[in-house]
Amino acid sequence: MSKKLTKRSEDYSKWYNELVVRADLAENSGVRGMMVIKPYGYAIWEKMQAELDRMFKETGHENAYFPLLIPKSYFSKEASHVDGFAKECAVVTHYRLKNSEDGKEIILDENAKLEEELIIRPTSETIIWDSYRKWIQSYRDLPLLINQWANVLRWEMRTRLFLRTAEFLWQEGHTAHATKMEAVEEAKKMQGVYAEFAENFMAMPVIKGEKSENERFAGALDTYTIEALMQDGRALQAGTSHFLGQNFAKAFDVKYTTKEGKQEYVWATSWGVSTRLMGALVMTHSDDKGLVLPPKLAPIQLVIVPIYKSEDQLDQISEKVEEMMKRIKGLGISVKYDNRTGYKPGWKFAEYELKGVPLRIAIGPRDLENNTVELARRDTLEKDIISIENIEVKINSLLEEIQINIFEKALDYRNGLITEVSDFNEFTEVLENKGGFISAHWDGTPETEDKIKKLTKATIRCIPNDAIDEEGKCVLTGNKSIKRVLFAKAY
Repeated sequence: MSKKLTKRSEDYSKWYNELVVRADLAENSGVRGMMVIKPYGYAIWEKMQAELDRMFKETGHENAYFPLLIPKSYFSKEASHVDGFAKECAVVTHYRLKNSEDGKEIILDENAKLEEELIIRPTSETIIWDSYRKWIQSYRDLPLLINQWANVLRWEMRTRLFLRTAEFLWQEGHTAHATKMEAVEEAKKMQGVYAEFAENFMAMPVIKGEKSENERFAGALDTYTIEALMQDGRALQAGTSHFLGQNFAKAFDVKYTTKEGKQEYVWATSWGVSTRLMGALVMTHSDDKGLVLPPKLAPIQLVIVPIYKSEDQLDQISEKVEEMMKRIKGLGISVKYDNRTGYKPGWKFAEYELKGVPLRIAIGPRDLENNTVELARRDTLEKDIISIENIEVKINSLLEEIQINIFEKALDYRNGLITEVSDFNEFTEVLENKGGFISAHWDGTPETEDKIKKLTKATIRCIPNDAIDEEGKCVLTGNKSIKRVLFAKAY
């Protein structure tokens, strides 16, 4: 294996960048600000995608697909929405290229300019609501629950693999409802789905809450968020769900006929998570040796490495491993037998440690004699000698234990970095010396929020769900205008 990773304590950003590349998750591409997701990284994303897709469908949503290119005029129909994305949009102006006169390069064909420029989607609300206008006629067509798996493009000045790239993969849900209450319930439900996925599959604890007005999605009346804390004490927005009111329905004239025969505008939501979750997964659990993956999302849950000196020994080990693997796979566990002859066992151990494989078995001639194997855990780095008898049961139990253990470790870390403060001096001291989430009072004004952000670079991550009562009052102060919110520096 190559040299060791930079330690997190020395340079957390450098550690992250090195790990993503060396663990074969992704790499920078020939297009500035865009990445190549490599097979191992994409395998993790596929497992995320599969679980989320299952959860969406269990809540009644269907998948569809909408165009990548959106007419520029669509964006001007919803003013706050276009204002939020205008500086990030990539614009298509021509539909054809041609050879230059000297034949040495390809240039734009000046006679092939589009009558109306097209925007490469930064998000799909506008193109989707143009379709909904044709799909929705009466109350019988509601609710309309649609999800799209797609890529989007938003120009970024400073990029980092997975966390912030110009192009990224995501899903975006877009729903239409007959009443405001139904739409709000939908937005909150999907926030709950995201939180369940983050905690039960990613083993990443999150805080559910609402965004402040300054931090809302462009065009939303309310934005519900899940916020996670990375190992460097910075927050990461892991998923958002938006109550859009009737803004897009009015912009695109999406009405329905009620049971009483009246014409009403529908109520809307949108919600999404992206490949940013890959960055969150890396930064929540991984260590100075490499990735630490939760078993539920690991492409390889168990790797088996043979230890041998001769071909005869390898054949004997392989025969035993084949029988073991059949039983292990029978429990739905993904297992890899690495019998490559060009690499030494020590090299393989280091590779799978770097890639975060939850469990590793080493088996040699002496193990065959004793009917045992050496089993190593990635989360604790503990090793143990166990019997091959009923090994599949032991493996299955350990995978469940690891999933719980890394969640509890992340939860303990997160909870240790939530600090309540009572004045601004204490706020800045905690922010600079400890980091994490800071629970502080806020008077509810954008002016105060902007001032804090300018002075400290900390933002309001959310108004926690459990901080506000049913009447909208802060549970700690009893005051509607003075809320206790969570601040943090964030990605």
